[in-house]
Amino acid sequence: MKTFTPRTFTIPELKGISQKSIDEHIKLYQGYVKHANLILEKIAEFSKDPASAEANAYAINEMQRRFGFEFDGMKNHEYYFEQFELDGHLSRLSQSEPNTLTTGALKTAIEEEWGSFDAWLARFKAIGLTRGIGWAILYYDKTTNRLVQTWVDEQHLGQLNDVKVILALDMWEHSYLFDYVPADKKKYIEAVFENLNWEVVEARFVKVQA
Repeated sequence: MKTFTPRTFTIPELKGISQKSIDEHIKLYQGYVKHANLILEKIAEFSKDPASAEANAYAINEMQRRFGFEFDGMKNHEYYFEQFELDGHLSRLSQSEPNTLTTGALKTAIEEEWGSFDAWLARFKAIGLTRGIGWAILYYDKTTNRLVQTWVDEQHLGQLNDVKVILALDMWEHSYLFDYVPADKKKYIEAVFENLNWEVVEARFVKVQA
């Protein structure tokens, strides 16, 4: 049976997000990969013949329901972690200027949709402060040539269809509790954007438009 393989990420020292936080967060991501594989393995085992599939129908259905949670947990975290990776000599973190998106196709698309980059950023950060656990995600809808964004409960409830992820912000407490208390999660959001590698995000946008 084919299995999913956990990815490795080259993440530098970040500002406002500790190495312990990243290390523990990656362990959690690896757990999503492990459990996505385990669910598929058990579904295959419980469905090895028609009689087994019928006898185990309830268990199979519940595992299939759970698969969406584990799979999206795996994928969401892959989008999240690669946003902190640096490509070769590029290092926005060493610059004294604010870390922001200054030019390019994504910035143009954001301005067309929300009027200005700052207006979009304020709105996206506000989505991140939605009560509960989940994700703020920016997508690109190729059928309408528009950027759209939403809050996703947990890992999977509310994910939009037929769109591509451009930027993913993890707002589960495990993403910031080593560094911030829940009342200060706004500081965590600021830290994410201070460290974000906009080249990665821009490259996603360019790729999905091709």
